[in-house]
Amino acid sequence: MAEQRTGRHTDQDTGQDTAGHVDGTALDEAVRFTSDLIRLDTTNRGGGDGVERPAAEYVAERLAEAGLEPLLLEKAPGRTNVVARVTGSDPATDALLVHGHLDVVPADASEWSVPPFSGEIRDGVVWGRGAVDMKDSDAMVLAVVRAWARAGIRPRRDIVLAFTADEEDTADYGSGFLVGEHRDLFDGCTQAIGESGAYTFHPGDGRRIYPVATGERGTAWLRLSAPGRAGHGSRVNRENAVTRLAAAVHRIGEHTWPPRLTATVRAALTELAALYGVPLPDLDDDDPAVLAPALDGLVAAIGPAGSLVAPTLRNSANPTMLAAGYKVNVIPGSATAHVDGRVLPGWEDEFTATMDELTGPDVTWSYQHHEIPLEAPVDGPAFATLSEALLHFDPGAHVIPYCMSGGTDAKQFSRLGVSGYGFMPLRMPEGFDYQAMFHGVDERVPVDALHFGTRVLDRALRAL
Repeated sequence: MAEQRTGRHTDQDTGQDTAGHVDGTALDEAVRFTSDLIRLDTTNRGGGDGVERPAAEYVAERLAEAGLEPLLLEKAPGRTNVVARVTGSDPATDALLVHGHLDVVPADASEWSVPPFSGEIRDGVVWGRGAVDMKDSDAMVLAVVRAWARAGIRPRRDIVLAFTADEEDTADYGSGFLVGEHRDLFDGCTQAIGESGAYTFHPGDGRRIYPVATGERGTAWLRLSAPGRAGHGSRVNRENAVTRLAAAVHRIGEHTWPPRLTATVRAALTELAALYGVPLPDLDDDDPAVLAPALDGLVAAIGPAGSLVAPTLRNSANPTMLAAGYKVNVIPGSATAHVDGRVLPGWEDEFTATMDELTGPDVTWSYQHHEIPLEAPVDGPAFATLSEALLHFDPGAHVIPYCMSGGTDAKQFSRLGVSGYGFMPLRMPEGFDYQAMFHGVDERVPVDALHFGTRVLDRALRAL
């Protein structure tokens, strides 16, 4: 546990004054709450199999202790969400939504160095499933709100807190349910922050980059179905469902999608080219034959930092599951496959047309799960405020806009007219692979990263 701190103090790494409204108790609570929440097993196995209620009750108790009136809301027993509102000082100002999910993906204890639901704090690190995705963020939000209550601080605008269920599956029991059945709880909200940006990316050259998410690719999980003529495996069959499906899957897997630049990715490339002193190619040339090699060259020139943009230069579709037949000498009458598709903002029609072409006349496809892509302004006051909060505590770092290759609850909340940013800050040490922690083995977060994130969140939420 971190030592108690009072009064004014400085960050040991930067020497910057970090006083404000976050006290030593808040820093300790951010760590303790992370550990406590990890110990509450909220595994989401998909298909409705999950129980978030223990974590929801824990969060609600911490909020109630801070004088708030949290609501526990369920679509099904055990699939619990928590919503509370912090009243701001300026009732004429639009409200801000701060959201984080309480569920986690499964963890196989046999693969871990520590029990995945132990919440062990060892050598300055908190271990366990959810340490970065995203019980740490939930804990930091709780710590900040409670620090405000102790200090008698009110943010400028109303802040709606939403701790959700089911983000790791379809969000049907979580943010989808809240948006569909309890939209009045989010009255006035125009902007939101949630997972998963504002972490330190170390490109290995001494620079520190903080990607703040201003975009998300859309989710397009597809089911492919190939009909055929059942028959004996020893006979020629030109209507073989397996052959038809395999051909379509091969075409999808081998397809090269053309580059398509969104506002977020364009801004990120511009910032990174300037940071590395690399000439910026003509990004307005939409001829794929010209743009593709130019982007490949730029991504290579900026080195490891190119990984921040490379996955979001294009739409994508990856075959992930196959199913057909029941016996080796029987040609089945049908075959199915599943594809994980991801779609850039503004390019959904291209994705649909391309899938029609790639599947061909003998295979049909449909959405198993479909969610929209998102993009928030990169040149407005919100992004500037988030950047300032990070740079205040880590001067000399660089903040860039970032498009997530996957998706978050921001998709559901966008249906309320809410513009979302991925901003749950953590200062990670050199060599700590933050992205590998997501859904990975030995997920963990440094205590110092939680302290940094709590300070930054406090400053950002009061300034937004």
